[in-house]
Amino acid sequence: MARVGLTADRLVRAGAELADEVGFEQVTVSELARRFDVKVASLYSHVKSSQDLKTRIALFALVELADRAADAVAGRAGKDALVAFANVYRDYQREHPGRAAAARMRLDPETAARSAGARHAQMTRAILRGYDLTEPDATHAVRLLGSVFHGYADLESAGGFSHSAPDSGVTWTRILDALDALLRNWPTEPTS
Repeated sequence: MARVGLTADRLVRAGAELADEVGFEQVTVSELARRFDVKVASLYSHVKSSQDLKTRIALFALVELADRAADAVAGRAGKDALVAFANVYRDYQREHPGRAAAARMRLDPETAARSAGARHAQMTRAILRGYDLTEPDATHAVRLLGSVFHGYADLESAGGFSHSAPDSGVTWTRILDALDALLRNWPTEPTS
């Protein structure tokens, strides 16, 4: 019988909090059971395994991040939308490092297709429409933006930019200026 008060949603939220505290890779059903002071077996009526728990945390993080991004870009276009979108990713990494890692978890194709990951891609493509990019350049740009946003946030949160001036926030602003300029002046297809 399930312990009163324990639900799959409550476990996922607690798992997301745990991921932020100890790192996403350290999240297990056993550790979560210790947090709730229950036996591991009592959690298996809500989640199948640690992998199932991690997948659920990843899906939770993707929704949470997509909701924040949608709110941030609503009513914006061009550089304003790009900056708002980018800042959501950077801020999320700073506030929720474990959840941010979860949002990048590799999901099986069926789960990925049903996840909020598609919303992230749609929002990125919507922002890029303001730059008049067509395929395959729009896909290249989506990949570029994802690489920059996630890569910078990961390096920054690991302390990679804390050893020298200027402040990483100044660099972030310059990177967003450079991305905007690049997107407005996207190179044409090479003719070699």
